[in-house]
Amino acid sequence: MKARLIILLLLFTGARLHAAEKVILIRVDGTINPATAEYIVNSVGIAEKANAAALVIEMNTPGGLLESMRQIVQGILSSSVPVIVYVYPSGSRAGSAGVFITLAANIAAMAPGTNIGAAHPVGGGIGHDTTSVEAVKITNDAAAFIRAIAEKRHRNIVWAENAVRKSISSSEVEALKEGVINLVSPNLDSLLNRVNGMTVETSKGETVLKTAGANVEFVPMNWREEFLGVISDPNITYILMMIGIFGIMFELFNPGSILPGVVGAISLILAFYAFQTLPINYAGLALIIFGIILFIAEVKIVSHGILAIGGVISLFLGSMMLIHSPGQFVTISLSVIISTVLVATVFFLWIVGLGLKAQTRRTETGVEGMVGESGSVISEITPGSPGRVTVHGEIWKATSDERLEPGAQVVVESFSNWVLKVKTKK
Repeated sequence: MKARLIILLLLFTGARLHAAEKVILIRVDGTINPATAEYIVNSVGIAEKANAAALVIEMNTPGGLLESMRQIVQGILSSSVPVIVYVYPSGSRAGSAGVFITLAANIAAMAPGTNIGAAHPVGGGIGHDTTSVEAVKITNDAAAFIRAIAEKRHRNIVWAENAVRKSISSSEVEALKEGVINLVSPNLDSLLNRVNGMTVETSKGETVLKTAGANVEFVPMNWREEFLGVISDPNITYILMMIGIFGIMFELFNPGSILPGVVGAISLILAFYAFQTLPINYAGLALIIFGIILFIAEVKIVSHGILAIGGVISLFLGSMMLIHSPGQFVTISLSVIISTVLVATVFFLWIVGLGLKAQTRRTETGVEGMVGESGSVISEITPGSPGRVTVHGEIWKATSDERLEPGAQVVVESFSNWVLKVKTKK
């Protein structure tokens, strides 16, 4: 009887231990930006608090920002929970910044039909080559960083450095053969079964992976990470900036509207926040501002369209230059730029023009509105001797610099101290 109880207790304890095994799963599908960095680093913390068997990052990325990538790599290397980077599904890639992240993982895996490589840095991101002195420094720094990662994770150091310096890329089969990754697996279940029992080194020392049959818990981005991800998109940032400019300009030329000013201020603040995470070209930003100034000048100055044309050209070129990165993953869509330039042109030449015209329009109500109105003389007016006129059916005291006989048609020139000054109507 006691033997049976002991066996049941052992089975129950073993079942509980098995049930307690958990794998945290997250998905990165898109560019590496501050939102992605926060998502991955926070997920490492969640996995550590849950005492998970591993954190799996399913990744498909063309690359992204250098600083965001560094934050992710630091989070992975300092994790006490084993981190598995899985380039998945088929057709996915670990390009540019994704190479660093994949190599930093305890286990690097790829699905069939995927590729990895092309990690040459440029400006604030990593993607294409350039020959500037600054780029050479960034390249050397990135090469040293990826060598350190590859050495720590016992991966192919030569391939890793060539991925940075020569932008080489490999398929999953080539990457496995060259010692860049640990294995190729068609799906997550197969991956977890195959890595089960492997020994990896975490910040706490060597750990044996116990992932076979583990419960997989997917952790999505929280609202803050999603919001940061949205506004970090170069297209969204650009649109927010233009909405901010439109709103504030509308409020300035149409005081009292309130809503456009509030929306514009909020949009502009969000855009400037996002600019901190993007490689901004300030020459491009200056061209955009100059283009807006030209639009406003066109409304106030008769230039026969020359200033407006200059504004369109300046705004278009500034928009093209705004994001200083040749990488396709950190750039503004040409269709978005063209649409925004067209909207901006219509906005400043029409909406702002209406506001300026309203400010310079002659007063049409009250006594000031009588200036320019017609009337007739009902009693003689001579210079230095006022008479009376009728305007709008009302009788007014009037003066004039000329002699005016009763019945003469006159026009109101000015109004002062309830006395009209008139002249002969031509």
